[in-house]
Formats: sequence, C-alpha cells, structure tokens
Amino acid sequence: MTPFAQTGGLGEVAGSLPLALGKLGLEVAVVMPRYRGIVCAKKRLGQNVTGYFIENEAYFNRAFLYGNGRGDYPDNLERFSFFCHEALALAKALRFKPDIVHAHDWQAALLPVLLKTKVATDPFFEKTKCLLTMHNLQYQGIFPSKAYASLGLDEKLFDVKGFEFYGKINLLKAGILYADALNTVSPTYAKEILTPEYGFGLEGVLREKTGRLKGILNGIDGNVWDPAKDRWLKKHYSSHVPKAKELNKAALQASCGFEKNPRIPVFGMVTRLAEQKGLDLLAKVMDPFLSRKVQMVILGDGDHTYESSYRNFARKHAENCSALVGFGVAESHQIYAGSDFLLMPSLFEPCGLGQMIALKYGTLPVVRKTGGLADTIVDADEYPKRGNGFVFKERDPEELLDTLDRALSAFEDKKRFGSLRKSAMHSDFSWDRSAHAYKEYYREILQ
Repeated sequence: MTPFAQTGGLGEVAGSLPLALGKLGLEVAVVMPRYRGIVCAKKRLGQNVTGYFIENEAYFNRAFLYGNGRGDYPDNLERFSFFCHEALALAKALRFKPDIVHAHDWQAALLPVLLKTKVATDPFFEKTKCLLTMHNLQYQGIFPSKAYASLGLDEKLFDVKGFEFYGKINLLKAGILYADALNTVSPTYAKEILTPEYGFGLEGVLREKTGRLKGILNGIDGNVWDPAKDRWLKKHYSSHVPKAKELNKAALQASCGFEKNPRIPVFGMVTRLAEQKGLDLLAKVMDPFLSRKVQMVILGDGDHTYESSYRNFARKHAENCSALVGFGVAESHQIYAGSDFLLMPSLFEPCGLGQMIALKYGTLPVVRKTGGLADTIVDADEYPKRGNGFVFKERDPEELLDTLDRALSAFEDKKRFGSLRKSAMHSDFSWDRSAHAYKEYYREILQ
C-alpha cells in the first residue's frame, strides 16, 4: 500500500481506493503486513479510513516483500497464510464487523476460503461477503503440495474444486472458487482472462464464474499525479498553461545528456523490466527507431537480462538513448512530464497506470491494444475527434515501428499535436469514478 510498501499497481490501488471510498461514506480498514520500514501498527489514513499493520518479525521484517534476487521466499505460503488468519482475527478484536472483505491477489486469496470454511459458523462473520480482485493472473501463489498441512485446513479442500492445480497448491485458484464475487482492474482484461492466451491455466475456472466477474478500471491519485503541483518538476504546468511543459522537456534532455532541442521528440518508458511489458518486441525495433531523429529514455528495474540489454542499447546510441536501471520517484515524474510520448508495448496489461498518468501530463501514449490500454487509449489516426494516443494491435515489430512512425508524423504537425496534447490532459481517470463503481459493486454483492 502506497506509501508504506509497494510493488506495481497493487500498491497504488491499495493506497488510493480506500481513501476515495472513505470520502463516499464507507468505513474502511486496510490491513497489510508490517514490512520492514513501517514504524506504526495503526495509522489514520483519511476520512473513515484506518490502516492496520500485521506484525511478525520472522515473516515480515525482511529486505524484500516477496523474494530476493535468488527467487521467491520459500516460506511465502506460511507467511501469507499467517497474514490472512490474523486479518480476520484483527477484525474480531476491533469489533469491526465487515460487510465486505475485499481481498487483493494471491497473497490475500486465502481470505474467501477461510470465510467459507474455518469461520463459516462464527456469528461475527455470518453476513460477511468477499470480493477478490485479481491484478495480474500471471501471479497465482503456487506451492508444493507437501506444504498443504501448514494451512491448517481440511485435507478435503485439496482437490480440483479447491486448492489442487496440476498436483500443486494454487492459492489464487482456491480464492476464485470460494469468493462471492470477482473483479479485475479493467473491463477488457476481465474478458481476456477467459481465454488460454491470458488466463495462465485458470481460464476454465474463471469461465465457471463469469456471472460473478466484473472489470472495474483503476484510477490515479490526483494528489500525487498533477503537473500543476508536482514537486518533482522543473516547472509546473496545466492544460490551461501547457507551454511550461517544454521547460521540463529541456531539463529531461539535459539530465540524459541529449541535445536540448524542442523539435526532437522524446519517447519515455517507465516500466518494470519484465517480458510482460513487450521488451522483446521493442528490442527488435530499437536500432532502426533510434536511427531516426528521436530521443528515448527508459526507467525501470527487474529482469537482469532486460537490464543488460537496454543498457547496451543506451551505450550503442548514447547520443539519443538513456537507460536508467533502478527506480527513482523523482525520475519517474520527470519522465512523464518531460517526454512527448510514453511507450507501453505490453504483451498484456491488466490495467496500466502509466498511460493514465501520461495523459494527465500531456504525454501521448503509444500502446498495444490489450487490457486497460485498450480501455483508455483511442488511436488518433483511426478516431481523429476523440483520439488521445497511438495504438497497435498485433505482437508484431513491424506494426510497432509503423505506429511509432505515425506518432512522429503527428509530432511534426504542431497544430495537430498541440490539439492532441490538450485533449489528453482533459482526460479524467480519477479514483472518484472508480470508487463509485466499487461502491455499487459492493451493494450488488450484498444483495
């Protein structure tokens, strides 16, 4: 949960959605492990919202959340089983009787199972319903079957109608089967995960639950992402005063060692360096693309193979390519503000926040049509009146390069590009809209 500990979009959602729900009058308790660096056990987060941090020195006081450079922690099953059991015990201790337990991803997927089995006869949870949000089907919480006894559950639950998945424990699968309702973080992704291409082996299980599956698009926190008051920027700007964006572009060019030239388009990437993000696809067009009059800056960390690969591109094209391996908050804000385009060629993208942030900062997204990218970005050539970026459909390097060239053509037409930028900055992807959708879904589940 931002700002306490974060990996990916889940941290953004857990940090922003509860605050937006609290403003709508819902009483919210957010529960997460007390990871290293979190100094409190309880904290008031906002109107009607309190955060609680489950403590266990052996399980959670570690350098990383889920694993280190050698892989996942081998005791993750025990760690997050402990967390889920303690979360329900905390609710009872606080006398906080939940109408809805909203669980996120495999780390909390044991909660719907516990509610339907271990505490099913407890009057305290008699009317409690459970919603499971799946942020990325690629991550399912899979463990060896021999570890099942550590869950403290009936052995009968380890079967095809429960935890069993090709002879192993699958926490997400069990959560899907036992939850009262499911959702993903975009409408398109909710449809995609019903197919073998995107379901990662769970598409059959999910197809049985389609009547209880919904896609609700994530939002972005306007208090964090706003070029009119962003503390990391060289100069503030807005859709009403967009000219100052050029000063941020010049600052970004200077920090990357590029030529400071407003006539050269800057393409930015702020990404996790993982196969999902389309980095193999992009690598195939890097050399021809960087031979054009463009500049590119990439910020991210992750897979060491991609870190090495993109460092090599930066060395080879030092005059117009910069690879910043690692993750810096200031740098991410400066790339969104200083770039003309944001590149997201993802193979799949459950929601994606980068394209929404880019729009807010007047930076036009270049994306593949998948998941939340398909729900938020409209191709400016195909739909001139409502276009806000550039979209390609296939996992094809030639189509990607062609789409990048279409973006370059738009950049050359200053009047058109200015109009596109202004239209992008008027997009509304605030959490207020998403919170209303969740509130209605909670009511639907309770009924």
